[in-house]
Amino acid sequence: MSDPILAKRPPEGGRQRAPGTPAVRPRDAATLFIVRRDGAKPRVLMGKRHGGHDFMPNLWVFPGGRIDKADFRAPYATDLTPDVAAKLEGHKGSRGRALALAAVRETFEEAGLLLARKADPRPIAGPWREFLAQGALPDLEALSIIYRAVTPPMLAKRFDTWFLMADAERLISLDRQPDCGELEEIAWFEFDDALELPLPMVTRAVIKETVARLEDPGRPVPYMRFTAGAPRMRHL
Repeated sequence: MSDPILAKRPPEGGRQRAPGTPAVRPRDAATLFIVRRDGAKPRVLMGKRHGGHDFMPNLWVFPGGRIDKADFRAPYATDLTPDVAAKLEGHKGSRGRALALAAVRETFEEAGLLLARKADPRPIAGPWREFLAQGALPDLEALSIIYRAVTPPMLAKRFDTWFLMADAERLISLDRQPDCGELEEIAWFEFDDALELPLPMVTRAVIKETVARLEDPGRPVPYMRFTAGAPRMRHL
């Protein structure tokens, strides 16, 4: 039997906007699905959001977050592959690479993991300061796109989120960097076990899509958005 409290929650576990107010414009965001393949079955990195958050409290998610203006000028070791760049830039113009960098930066801030190549430390101000101080530069070549989804219009906070994927072997280390990790808890889960966690609707859909994509990498990328309050699916 489902939890009656969770059943009453909006689809993404967030606070609903006030009645009669216009829908909030979604903010650009990106998140990272990291697959670890060194066991009997593939595992995905997931983190639990703190109960005090007003957006998706106590739910398990992939690390990620909204784009920051610093992401437009952050340095990187490798660039996006042509296919990934074409999809991101085709829909977001100059924001495409910044979205990918946001996913890498947020993964470090939330989970303490570096999807990067080793490099000389760089002194810089702003949100990239701690990342670059580790002696690392983002490895954007490691990224592929697995999903895009827009948060439902009934919520007070909305995001247009790109779900990116990378292999854990592209991380500098599987060890979490000290003094990092905004997520309350992080762990690696086999896909079936991950689906048993309390998840946002779209996170559950992304895990199922990734299972299919690992068997058929040529699948088109799903794009879920809402029209008149109902989910609509097409492909990028």
